[in-house]
Amino acid sequence: MKIICIGRNYAEHIKELNNSANEEPVIFMKGDNALITGRNPFFIPDWSNDIHYECELVLRINRLGKNISAKFAHKYFSEISIGIDFTARDLQSKLKAKGLPWELSKSFDGAAAIGKFIPVDSFKDFQNISFHLNLNGETVQNGNSKMMLFTIRRIIEYVSSYMTLKKGDLIFTGTPAGVGKVSKNDVLEAYIENEKLLNLKIK
Repeated sequence: MKIICIGRNYAEHIKELNNSANEEPVIFMKGDNALITGRNPFFIPDWSNDIHYECELVLRINRLGKNISAKFAHKYFSEISIGIDFTARDLQSKLKAKGLPWELSKSFDGAAAIGKFIPVDSFKDFQNISFHLNLNGETVQNGNSKMMLFTIRRIIEYVSSYMTLKKGDLIFTGTPAGVGKVSKNDVLEAYIENEKLLNLKIK
């Protein structure tokens, strides 16, 4: 099982981190050690002082696929969820400044929290799904799949041109603006439309 993540896929998030947009999707990976499901909490690692939440729509691949055309992308996933891509922003900044890969800041234990999956066919259009994240009861991120710079169809087409997608693989599709730091005892609640699919305590 692979956890494939898309970076820089929402314009306002690119601006808030002073990054530049790319002509092609930015891809990075997380190991399966990063996965948090169910009611398990997220533990802040003792080597970082700046862990950020990044709320994202998550796809679960349901069949084997390689070189998938965008027009057939919808056949390769049937469920969608909400997830949080945790980032050690302090470590990421240090690694990027040295021109080094930054997987350590993205793929540490617990860095990929995922909520309950729901059928994608419960939505009229998977390219128009709204989602949001609450931090201690206050909404901090709002997004919609129609705001993506690279659509879900394009993401599946692009990723599958480089690596075979297998049943059970997960794709984090990128985060909108509003990312921020988590602290001990925080509570994160993530929603698709008005349905809460993830409730996560920070330890």
